[in-house]
Amino acid sequence: MKNITMYCLSLHEKTLPTIKSLGYVPVGLGTDNFSDEWLTDKTGDNIAHKNKFYGEYSFHYWFWKNKLQKIEDGKWIGFCAYREFWGNKYPTTKKDLKSLTLQEIPKNWENFEAIIGEHRSFKSLKELKFSKIFKHGLLSLVRNPYIFFNKHGKINIRLQFDMMHGNGNLDKAIDLLDDENREDFRYFTRKEYTFARGNMFVCKSKKIIAKYYESLFPWLEKCEKVFGFNLKGYGMTRIYAFLGERYLSYWFTKYTKHLLWPVIFYDTNKHYEKN
Repeated sequence: MKNITMYCLSLHEKTLPTIKSLGYVPVGLGTDNFSDEWLTDKTGDNIAHKNKFYGEYSFHYWFWKNKLQKIEDGKWIGFCAYREFWGNKYPTTKKDLKSLTLQEIPKNWENFEAIIGEHRSFKSLKELKFSKIFKHGLLSLVRNPYIFFNKHGKINIRLQFDMMHGNGNLDKAIDLLDDENREDFRYFTRKEYTFARGNMFVCKSKKIIAKYYESLFPWLEKCEKVFGFNLKGYGMTRIYAFLGERYLSYWFTKYTKHLLWPVIFYDTNKHYEKN
């Protein structure tokens, strides 16, 4: 890949050929047995044992503590995953992954400090199935009845988090943030109806990346004392990853000159099995 080092995070050893064909650095996470061709989060200063709860952020922690300072500043560094990739913004009729994904830095990126994914919105209240609302969000809706008077039935970041990851948990976490970000992030989760999903970003400044990590990880560590690790269900087990996902959009929006870029979904694990 030209002019950028792209780290592609995967849970599956068998996705290696596809990741390498793109020119990305393969990063193995989780419990699979990865060969020596993979970079992993299990060496040096690491939180690999928390991967089940932190998701992609167990590698980001490793990258922060063991790799970041060794990288030459001013060069683009990016992160994607085996199911979510930075898209090629130019029209193409080809369907292969390499044609669909970013292969070199576009010229207009040089005007920005960071790239985050194009924001995706939640389904409106009208679009959600009643069974899903009853299962995940009834208590949240009772406590937040204003949405019934919202003309478009839009669900903001806070309400969606309450519905999917435990009512009130986002506010509990925000209470633990540092003074500089606490109320700004709280306002962001109430004002915004979309965010960049996937825990992905691209940046060309080591200083910016370090500042993001220095803000994120001490906060998540404080959250551990509230939520712990005896967590059940996907929505709660990965709560630290979901908190980080919302915080990423807020932090890069507030502190960087950033550009929104398309993210495509392409499951290389399934793609490999079909071939």
